[in-house]
Amino acid sequence: MRIILASTSPRRHDILALLGVPFEVRRPDFRETTREDLTPEAQALELALGKARSVASGEPDTLVVGGDTLIALGDEKIGKPEDPGHAASILRRLSGRTHRILTGMAMVNRATGREFTHLERVDVRMRPSTDAEIADYVARGESMDKAGAYSIQGEGHRLIEGFRGDYLAAVGLPLRPIAQILRSLDAEVPEDIERLYREQSLWTWSQVSMTPG
Repeated sequence: MRIILASTSPRRHDILALLGVPFEVRRPDFRETTREDLTPEAQALELALGKARSVASGEPDTLVVGGDTLIALGDEKIGKPEDPGHAASILRRLSGRTHRILTGMAMVNRATGREFTHLERVDVRMRPSTDAEIADYVARGESMDKAGAYSIQGEGHRLIEGFRGDYLAAVGLPLRPIAQILRSLDAEVPEDIERLYREQSLWTWSQVSMTPG
C-alpha cells in the first residue's frame, strides 16, 4: 500500500520518516477555515481530516496521513501570525502562561474507506519574556509560519519553561498512534518507537524540560 503524507511541512516529513517506511508527499488542496462553533480540539481534528481527505480523493489504493497543529489559550484558538507585529503580540500574551498545543492526526485508507483520527495535547509553560527578548526572537524569522508564533524545535525553545506531553506531536505529528495504525494494517514499521522517545535526540527535544504529570 502506498503511503502519502498530505503535507509539505519539513517537520512532518522528518517525523514520519523516523518510522523508516517509504512514503510520498502531496500538498493538500484544502482551505483551512476556522469555525467559531468548534472547540480548539475539534478544530484540529477537522483540519487534519480535511487535509487527508483532499489528497485521498484523487489517490486510489493509498493510505493518506494528514495533520494540523494549533495553539489554544483557554478557549481561544491562536493560529499563525499575520506579520511580525502580530507575532510579538501573540508572544506577549503567551509569556509566563501555560497554553495547549493541539495536534490532530488523520489517516484515510482509500482501499477500505476507513478513517482514523487521533488528537494529542501538549501543555507548554512559557517563561516570562521581556519585550526586548520577544523582539529579538521575532527578528530571527521563525515566527511567521508557526501557530503561536514560535518554534519549539527551533530557537523558540528558549522561550519555554517546560512542557508535558508528546514532543513530536508539539512539532507536528504524534508518532506513536501512526505506528500503531500502520502495524494494524500489516505495514512493516522497523523503528523502535519507544527507544526513539527514550533517546530524545531530535531537534531541541533534550533541551526543553519535561514537566511532571
